[in-house]
Amino acid sequence: MKHMLNTLYVTQPKSYLFKEGETVVVKQEEKRVIQLPIHTIGQIVCFGFEIVVTPPLMEFCAANSVSIAWLSDSGKFLGRVEGPIKGNVLLRREQYRWADNHDQALAVARCLVAAKINNCRINLQRFLRNQGGKSEEVSFASDRLAHLLRQVEQSADMEKLRGIEGEAASAYFGVFDHLILQQKEAFRFSGRTRRPPLDRVNAMLSFAYTLLTFDLRSALETVGLDPYVGFLHVDRPGRPSLALDLVEEFRAPFADRLVLSLINLKQVQAEQFTIEGTEVRMSDECRKTLIVAYQNRKKECIVHPFLEEKMEIGLVFQTQARLLARFIRGDLDLYPAMIWK
Repeated sequence: MKHMLNTLYVTQPKSYLFKEGETVVVKQEEKRVIQLPIHTIGQIVCFGFEIVVTPPLMEFCAANSVSIAWLSDSGKFLGRVEGPIKGNVLLRREQYRWADNHDQALAVARCLVAAKINNCRINLQRFLRNQGGKSEEVSFASDRLAHLLRQVEQSADMEKLRGIEGEAASAYFGVFDHLILQQKEAFRFSGRTRRPPLDRVNAMLSFAYTLLTFDLRSALETVGLDPYVGFLHVDRPGRPSLALDLVEEFRAPFADRLVLSLINLKQVQAEQFTIEGTEVRMSDECRKTLIVAYQNRKKECIVHPFLEEKMEIGLVFQTQARLLARFIRGDLDLYPAMIWK
């Protein structure tokens, strides 16, 4: 039986985490909020600077392969505590050889970029179907993505491929504002901004991508791959490049749809954000709403297009990591990047 471990997100300031028996306990103002058996937890993610984790709990989590990460309120990575790294050293050595080999790295990167462009286009096509195909701008962007998708197979070097990926992102986010159907004034989107996010939509997108990156990093470590050595993203100190590679498959169909749904269903409101200088930040309430929706989305079931098996979306993360490992080992002729419907 397949089992999806939970991620414990701690967002409330002045939370106190400690070990009790074989469980993790979270207290707030002397009140127990939650108590979970360690074997049900994959990782713990703490947001903000006022969360205390006791040393015995850190030792307990490290011994049980449960990592603890700290992020700022806006989702910036601050630090991480984890036990000894486990994994297949032969697989990792092969991964490093592939990363240093242009043609092999390009083979993986092509699959990732093709999946990303295809999934972005699917989002636009869904919008056009639901709106009766009335938006010329979205139709043009969809056609542009189809054209760029055909160019991916012909790209002979990594820089050209990255250029195609950049053009596709520009075309997609250029019409992203059209996909926002409710609360248009408060959630107007004029383009992708990252550090810092300059509007409410970008703040939510960046936060959702952060959660996704953590889940995919854990999935890669579980199957024995090194999340810091990627193929599409350039290696940088402290950057989980391979996790960011896999994020490309999930951005549009998972994170973007999630953010759009929360806005269009009015489950988040403008007053749940604050503006500090040019940076827009989510409130604790807004973060909690997004995290709950994110976790619920992971529990939804889909049929994996390559394996033709029904599984929870949260398990798809590990499935893709496992398929990538099989490709690197030589068990597959092509990496079957995730194409969503």
